[in-house]
Amino acid sequence: MWKSGWEPIGSIITRCLDDRRKARMSKSKPQILLTNDDGIESPGLWAAAEVLSEIGYVWVAAPREQASSTGRSMPLTSDGRITIKQMRVSGQDWTVHAVGGTPAQTVQHSILEIMDQMPDLVVSGINYGLNLGLAVTVSGTVGAAIEAATFGIPSLAVSLETDIEHFYTHSAEIDFRCAAYFTGFFAKRLLDPTLDLGSRFLKLEIPAEAGKDTPWELTRLDLDRYYIATPGERTDWDKPHQLGFYARTDYENFAPGTDSYVTLVERKVSVTPLSLDMTAGISFEKMRDQFNRPD
Repeated sequence: MWKSGWEPIGSIITRCLDDRRKARMSKSKPQILLTNDDGIESPGLWAAAEVLSEIGYVWVAAPREQASSTGRSMPLTSDGRITIKQMRVSGQDWTVHAVGGTPAQTVQHSILEIMDQMPDLVVSGINYGLNLGLAVTVSGTVGAAIEAATFGIPSLAVSLETDIEHFYTHSAEIDFRCAAYFTGFFAKRLLDPTLDLGSRFLKLEIPAEAGKDTPWELTRLDLDRYYIATPGERTDWDKPHQLGFYARTDYENFAPGTDSYVTLVERKVSVTPLSLDMTAGISFEKMRDQFNRPD
């Protein structure tokens, strides 16, 4: 599907200038920034790139290395290096940027350094594995979309159901074509300024067996865990150790109408409109009264 390689610096600079010129010539086309958390060589990223290139001019910038489960973090240990890389996808040459940082940091570097204008849309994905319910604050895929939303840019985080064994791989066994179709479908809607959507920050969850005719459903975020942390086994706290996790199988216990239920039980594509406003939906007056009660 894709090949990658390194080029001499002179050739890279020439290609970079050519890409900038193409971008300027394509101002009439939507400018789309594509990133992910699985890394620059993930087949899921490139499945999205192909379909998005039919919609607008696509800038590809992704973490240099695997960056799953980094949320919207901004680690001081990230080196911030930006490496220009040449890749060939389905017969098309792409000049891309591999960033030494998390997905959220990659979005920042892209907007502030790489791109010569603000993107009209940021797409993050297509991720190996679902990001359901309370996993959204852990997900690097969603973290990139959150970062884009803080700039006021419409954003789309896309995840495909896979077995856990594929989460940190670039396995060629996974078919991203259907997920890419829905990525393009909703990207077009987010780019349409005539649509009064209320939210232009969406999270897509796509069942493994979904096809183009699979129904989609607007969903609420499930306030429950899909992934359960496990302690693993060790006898010495001084030794490096990572906690494990597993995915729940008691799907019937998820609340109807949520991203978890619609994806796992109804086997539909879940579309969750998200918001940066994390304020609790409670009565301030009641809380104020409770806090002011005498001891």
